[in-house]
Amino acid sequence: MKWTRITIDTTVEATDMISYELNEAGFEGVEVEDHVPLTEEDRRTMYVDLLPDEIAPNDGTAKVSCYIEIEDGEDMETTSMKAEEAKSKIESILEGIKPFFNIGNGTVTISETEDKDWINNWKQFFKPFRLDDNIIIKPTWETVDDVEEDDIIVEIDPGTAFGTGSHETTRLCISGIKNHLKPGAKVLDLGCGSGILSIIALKLGAGNVVGTDIDPNAITATNTNLEVNGIEEGRMIAYQGNLLEDEELCEKLGYGEYDIVVANILADVIIPLSGIAKKFMKPDGYFITSGIIDFKEDEVKQAMIDNGFEIESVTPMGEWVSIIGK
Repeated sequence: MKWTRITIDTTVEATDMISYELNEAGFEGVEVEDHVPLTEEDRRTMYVDLLPDEIAPNDGTAKVSCYIEIEDGEDMETTSMKAEEAKSKIESILEGIKPFFNIGNGTVTISETEDKDWINNWKQFFKPFRLDDNIIIKPTWETVDDVEEDDIIVEIDPGTAFGTGSHETTRLCISGIKNHLKPGAKVLDLGCGSGILSIIALKLGAGNVVGTDIDPNAITATNTNLEVNGIEEGRMIAYQGNLLEDEELCEKLGYGEYDIVVANILADVIIPLSGIAKKFMKPDGYFITSGIIDFKEDEVKQAMIDNGFEIESVTPMGEWVSIIGK
């Protein structure tokens, strides 16, 4: 399926109003590109961190795009006419907005894109891969033939918002789990996402796992992946909520019960979590953390030390660091 993409060069100030008007006018797939820094709430909710060279200066400019579907068999002349009509309609919308908002350049450009399935196209790039010596991550829609006798196969359908296991931070956490997990151990997975760390822990011999995530969609993804991997009912339960704000949820998880607490999140979330994680752990438990950009290593270590942890190891991989406390 082909689409005509129409892009407006504008300002951050005007993006909300332009997006609203485009939606009201029936345009599809409205998207905004800007350089506005994420707020602390955004970072906490999205579980995202950015390296310095990934952050462009916020110059106040933005692009708003929308799409018009090109029907099968539609000739170029018809497509061009539809695009010009849409462009003219959008220019009229912008004229109406101008008296109230600074729309910047306000230029409207037309381009063509081919995208058969925006939601699922990324799947063609997610193939089975060997995470380490004996763990294979396999998308649910793929097959894998090169399997050794002691391999652990983890099937994952991450959805559109959760990890596939290929990122350095996930690899670091899995290494930490393999090194410290004892048969029958109880594990708490903070920020469980697609459930990949929980499922690997269970397949490595954990007795049971409890997961939490701030995003309700993560709980759905985790439960789906538990079923896909044939994990027996009752070996894992996942709760939606924010431990930093919900004392009732903390009590529900159970204090002093866990051999391992794992958190593959963000440095800025792990720092306050280090004051809570210890409450859930047995006296000889391990706090395995990752998702930490290297320049925040010292902050995380200090927070863990301040909250009574002994730093057992610090392991770098690329721009990321895993810190394990005992």
